[in-house]
Amino acid sequence: MWEDWLTFIIALVICVGIAFALALAVTAIVRMSVRKHEWPGELTKRARRPFRALMVLLGLWVAVEGFLPAGDTTMPVLRQGIGIVAIGVTAWLLIALDLFATDMMLGRFRVDVPDNRQARRIRTQTLILRRLTVALIVTVAIASILLTFPAVQTIGASILASAGIASIVAGLAAQSTLANMFAGIQLVFSDALRVDDVVVAGGEWGRVGEITLSYVVLDVWDQRRLVLPCTYFTTQPFENWTRRGSEILGAVELDLDWRTPVDRVRDRVAEILSETELWDGRTSVVQVTESTGGLVRVRVLISAADAGKLFDLRCLVREELVDFVRRTAPESLPTQRVLVGGPEPEEVDAQEHRRPTEGMFSGSADADERHREFTQAVPVVDKEDTAGQSTIG
Repeated sequence: MWEDWLTFIIALVICVGIAFALALAVTAIVRMSVRKHEWPGELTKRARRPFRALMVLLGLWVAVEGFLPAGDTTMPVLRQGIGIVAIGVTAWLLIALDLFATDMMLGRFRVDVPDNRQARRIRTQTLILRRLTVALIVTVAIASILLTFPAVQTIGASILASAGIASIVAGLAAQSTLANMFAGIQLVFSDALRVDDVVVAGGEWGRVGEITLSYVVLDVWDQRRLVLPCTYFTTQPFENWTRRGSEILGAVELDLDWRTPVDRVRDRVAEILSETELWDGRTSVVQVTESTGGLVRVRVLISAADAGKLFDLRCLVREELVDFVRRTAPESLPTQRVLVGGPEPEEVDAQEHRRPTEGMFSGSADADERHREFTQAVPVVDKEDTAGQSTIG
């Protein structure tokens, strides 16, 4: 009997050694065959451990199936154990390959370039696909491990029979979770929202830092993190400043006096924009958009390559114009005019001797008649006249 076990141990060592040697040989061949590329090194880094574990497990299975002494009662347990470990290692290897493939995809599209809309779209969709694939692999692996137990196989029929009721109960219990998951998938593949997009949501301005299957993380400008459910972006309106491109327009508005030299302001704006790299050269417009309330509103419309540069450019133009108006055109500063005292005596006399202007409902007998017709007014009779008429009578 001990000779059979000795033979099994020797065969086990040989099989495992051969399998490990094959794993090392495959790794070396992959590295040597394509030395000019970087991806073989990344592939071996990701998949080296799970691949070696799978090869060693394969050698163990060959030794157990071919050289384990006949009639041994541990055979079913060993087979089931090897099967469970094989499922786990296979899932590990598939996840490693998935991470490698998605990393290669992400590496081909850079987001640190000016025109990165396509790269951001690919990056967002790739990250969501990575999470979905990993979740699917783990779910299938767990289900496969459970099916190796006879008890689970026995109750499988009853589980399938009650799957309809279970799905309804699960759907009601996880309604919000499922809604967020499908909303996340809809956001990603409808290209409505991407990682690194500049958006205004929930009253906050920020960049999309992360999109998951349940929530979206906004990196707010003051380093806060705003976490919103995916359903927010499918049920509420939000602003996406980089939907079609990163270029954006902005305005700088100043309320100045009526004596403002607009032409000089326009020339100064042209000088400011020509001296800064924040301006992308697309738009530069100076207009007076309003003239009410004793002031005129001068609006400067400018453009930049992205939202961050636009904010800095607006601040720069505003500061330079404030300094320019203060130094060179102080008469343009906002001024409130107040008239102290009443009108001149000559104006009062002229108003007293001015004849009333005939209008629609006042100024003449015909106008008074029209007034009574429209307002259903009852004419008022003077009491003195009434008393005089009664006395005469």
